[in-house]
Parts: sequence; structure tokens; C-alpha cells
Amino acid sequence: MESLIVLIHSPLVGPFTWSLVAKSLQADGFDVLVPVLTDSGETPPPYWQQHAACVQQALVSIPHERPLVLVGHSGAGSLLPVLAQAARHPDTAYLFVDADLPHPGKTQLEEMPEELRRLLASGERFPNWKDEDLREVLPDGRARQRMLAEVQPRPLNFFEEVLPDVSGWSDAPGGYLLFTQGYRPYLEQAQGAEWPSRMLPAGHFHMLVDPVAVAATLVELLKQINEQC
Repeated sequence: MESLIVLIHSPLVGPFTWSLVAKSLQADGFDVLVPVLTDSGETPPPYWQQHAACVQQALVSIPHERPLVLVGHSGAGSLLPVLAQAARHPDTAYLFVDADLPHPGKTQLEEMPEELRRLLASGERFPNWKDEDLREVLPDGRARQRMLAEVQPRPLNFFEEVLPDVSGWSDAPGGYLLFTQGYRPYLEQAQGAEWPSRMLPAGHFHMLVDPVAVAATLVELLKQINEQC
């Protein structure tokens, strides 16, 4: 059975970040799903459980035997194992796109720059981007405004959340696509695990700048993963 490609957006932004890549993949004949990760903010249950429930709901009409390829961008990378566990589908691959790799037992806060830690500790929320902050990364004004409309600034407790360890997730095939140098340590970790990898030197939201190239690169990674299996 052909895999369903599930494009997971970072909880700091919204599904628009993947929408153009999804259209490109669909135009090439792939089945694609873009779940919307929502939560009730700072109230229980944990954020990750709420996001897992969103993915479960998005997959409710998909046969349980259908394998999934989970593709995570940015902060969605660390979520992929818990989302896969909640989905209860066979996984053919994980693809990380300029993304964190799972770090069980650690918080996002521990891996953030000191400047951002101080910002959050002061009571501010992140991301706090304005239009001018993203003009170089995302030159198209309409795309930039649509993305900014979905940004979800988060308080300190969001970044202090510890995700559970999902045993065996790293035994599944994986791949990595790098855009920015800030994520290079994760690329090197993926390469150390002998995962296929690609680099497209670009901005963090390159999926909205050149979705055709990003979609084609994801397909290349999937082909390489399939050849290795």
C-alpha cells in the first residue's frame, strides 16, 4: 500500500507553511495530508498530547494499515515519534526539514540560545516576529502575511515541556533536509545515523519560497530511503 505523506507544521506557526509543498506533491501524484495542530494554550493536558490528538483526528478516515511518512519542520521534528505513536499506523519513514531531532528527557528550552531563554524568563512570548523580521527570509509579501497570521507566540512553560521517550522510533528509516546553518548539528546527527540527507541553503521557511524544489527534494530522500530498505 502506498504511503501517505503527512506534513507536520511547527506548533509555533501554522499549516500554511506546508500548503504549497502539499500542492506540489499532490500535482505529482502523491497523497498528502497536512494536519492542523491546535491546543488550548496553557491548560492541561500537555501540549504534545493535544497535538497528538489533532493528528489522530486528521487520520480518522485513513485505514489503519496504511503506512505513513511523517515530515516535520522546525519544532515539529521533536514531536514526530509521539505523533507516530498516537497515529498507530505503520511508519515507513521520518523526514526532518530544518528541524529539531527528538530529544527525550530534554526540554526545548535547554537547546535554545541564551538570549531567547532570558526573553522567555522575563515573561515575553516567542516567536515575536514582525513583518520586517521575515522580509529577507520570505520575500513574497502575501505569503509572509499569511504565515504571520498563523504564528502562535508561546510562553515559557511551552518550551519547558518534556516529551516522553518513544522506544524504537530511531529504528525506522529517516532522512534530513537542511536549509539553515542553525540546524547543522541535527543534520550531522542524522548523517551519523547514516540517514540520507540533502542541503538547500536557504531561509528557514524555504517551503514557501520554492515549494517545487522542496517537494522534489523530499521525493529524492524518500526514493533513497526506499532503496536502502
